[in-house]
Amino acid sequence: MNCIVILCDTWRRDHCGAYHLGRPLNQCWSPEQPDWVVPTPNLDRLAARGTVFENAWCGSTPCMPARRDIYTGRYEFVERGWGPLNEEDLDLPRQISGEPNLSLTKQLREGRPVSYLVTDHFHLWEEGSGNYHMGYTGFDFIRGQEADGWLTDPVEFDCPPEYTNTQLERHFRHIALMRKTEEDWYAPQVFTRAADWLERNHTHDNFYLHIDCFNPHEPWDPPEEYVKMFDPRGYNVKRRLVAGRGGLDEDELLHVRATYAAQVVMTDRWLGKLLDKLDEHDLWRDTMVIFTTDHGTYNGDRGRFGKIGTHEHDAAGHIPFIVAHPLYGQGERREQLVQLVDIYPTVLSAVGRPCPGDRHGVDLIPVLQDAGAATRDYAITGQFGKSVTITDGEWILHQSPVESNQPLYWYGYSLIRERRGAVVGEFADGRRPAESKMFNMPTWLSDKRSDPNELVNLAEERPEKLKEMQQALVRTLQRIQAPDEQLDRLGLRGL
Repeated sequence: MNCIVILCDTWRRDHCGAYHLGRPLNQCWSPEQPDWVVPTPNLDRLAARGTVFENAWCGSTPCMPARRDIYTGRYEFVERGWGPLNEEDLDLPRQISGEPNLSLTKQLREGRPVSYLVTDHFHLWEEGSGNYHMGYTGFDFIRGQEADGWLTDPVEFDCPPEYTNTQLERHFRHIALMRKTEEDWYAPQVFTRAADWLERNHTHDNFYLHIDCFNPHEPWDPPEEYVKMFDPRGYNVKRRLVAGRGGLDEDELLHVRATYAAQVVMTDRWLGKLLDKLDEHDLWRDTMVIFTTDHGTYNGDRGRFGKIGTHEHDAAGHIPFIVAHPLYGQGERREQLVQLVDIYPTVLSAVGRPCPGDRHGVDLIPVLQDAGAATRDYAITGQFGKSVTITDGEWILHQSPVESNQPLYWYGYSLIRERRGAVVGEFADGRRPAESKMFNMPTWLSDKRSDPNELVNLAEERPEKLKEMQQALVRTLQRIQAPDEQLDRLGLRGL
């Protein structure tokens, strides 16, 4: 069977038709959101063919830690943060296609599937986080997103003041040089190139196509007609913003939310080009398609923006996850807990390759076959050196570290850049001492059945439930063989 994984960065669950079911945003999970309905007809097409997972949680965050979960089938955040793939990581594309630089002829002779990456996600190559392309048979990289060091041509360009003289200024130079029609925006390029690859390669047996689309990640600057779907002013505003930041007035908050929703709608439109190609060649009969994101984002929820520096509350950690299988679960929904680490064993199962041991993920194909099949009792998520979240789908605990946030170690020889939130010391015995800047947030317990956006902290009111969830977190950390000192850092020793 063929397999296609579509990963779109920073896609909120309430901005997917399969989850909002036609409801305005403020009637989904976050009452602080506007009363818009965000149309995603192409995601709806995919959901109608597949299984919608209601209880999907990211795992390691933000962007590159989430990808390492996908590429290795193991939670990264308990051992390290933002970093590259290493030789010993047994990355997913290499498990599919064999050692890098194997000739395509030999690869096919050995019965290994072709794997291919189409992406505009420059972090896959960036200093401090690279190597994510190394195991694929081939790849296509669309240049210019965000801080990608690409074009240097002299040009006059507009840049919001907050980005002037920063790496992100590069984005505005790039678009001034390259954009003429909607086809030149990044999501259109990604899905067009992916559809073109399918046109040329759909006759391969058991191929794996991985599409990593940076949209709807900020900067949020889609064509103006999309923005006007949510804010009639379009870009005629007093201060044009391209991402959420603190200290916004109501007009600015409206603009930010409108540009994010517009970016989602544009991305969904061009996703349709890929689905059309699947229709054209009747690939649904032997292709499994997985759609998901690395994490959500705060967009004014709880007075916050972005996805770094706080607990993994619902807006950030609870994600869309849709699987369209040729035979099973079509038009169905599942309540089982699933996570990004599950992509690894599920893809290997689909393309007929063995899965290495010591993975944290679960093959989801049995769950597609049988609505009663089990996955896990608890899902966990977090950022390196920050709080750790655990949920059973009904209750959720965000466990804050002790005041010192120590002991903390960065495992492995790869280094982190200081701007990613940790200072790493001398390497010894496979690890480095680390310090992580913590946010001032209490340990938080919520009942998601009555409080889906986790606005009420029940940690003091329900001490017995708090202890139960903390004990579950201890067992889960031990089950995945997390470093033992995590229990001390999180104040869980002895529970």
